[in-house]
Amino acid sequence: MNADSIRKLFDEVRRGEISPDDAVSRLRHMPFEDLGFAKVDHHRALRVGMPEVILGERKSPAQVAAIFAKLARHGGNVLATRSDEKQFAAVKKKVRGVEYREMARANVLQRDTKTYGKGIITVVSAGTSDIPVAEEALVTAELMGNDVQHLYDVGVAGIHRLLANREALARARVVVVCAGMEGALPSVVGGLVGVPVIAVPTSVGYGASFKGLAALLGMMNSCASNVSVVNIDNGFGAGYVASLINRV
Repeated sequence: MNADSIRKLFDEVRRGEISPDDAVSRLRHMPFEDLGFAKVDHHRALRVGMPEVILGERKSPAQVAAIFAKLARHGGNVLATRSDEKQFAAVKKKVRGVEYREMARANVLQRDTKTYGKGIITVVSAGTSDIPVAEEALVTAELMGNDVQHLYDVGVAGIHRLLANREALARARVVVVCAGMEGALPSVVGGLVGVPVIAVPTSVGYGASFKGLAALLGMMNSCASNVSVVNIDNGFGAGYVASLINRV
């Protein structure tokens, strides 16, 4: 529940469309609702401007479905990341309109299509193998109310592919760059744009990449001063921070 939905609730009480008791009933679970195995934070959107997001990893289908349904009852968009098709099947039984973004591994319920961001967030992947992490960043930014564009498979092994998209990069207010191997792409992008670049190291690469550690260290040592780094494969974190920057 966010500020807009609370104002709408107050207006309904003022017009006599619902009773004060009904309004109290709707608000009784703020700031959180205790499900025993989870405490669902209905107050988060009002507090920080972004709704709570469910991490599906290591949760049972029933747990994801229960949390998803509780969040959906309070309106707005709902997102479950690192989710699988069994969890999606369980959610679909409880919530109408939910869809599964296979590449991003995300359960998505999008009801609020209002744009809150002030510019475009551009999500870039170095290679095709980095796209799942990039898609997690993209769907997160979309659900948080941003205009998003993507540039995929434009890594430094064929730098002309990136340079062919300089106009698209120049339109961005924030850029998210997902790369594995040696993690060089964020530094290159950082040298081409004058906006924040959020680097996401991915666990893509051969043995000496150490499941993304080489990319992480390379990005943290970037010589481009506008580059910040999130954790390995953390597309969600990158999309979330990009959304916050884009709202300022």
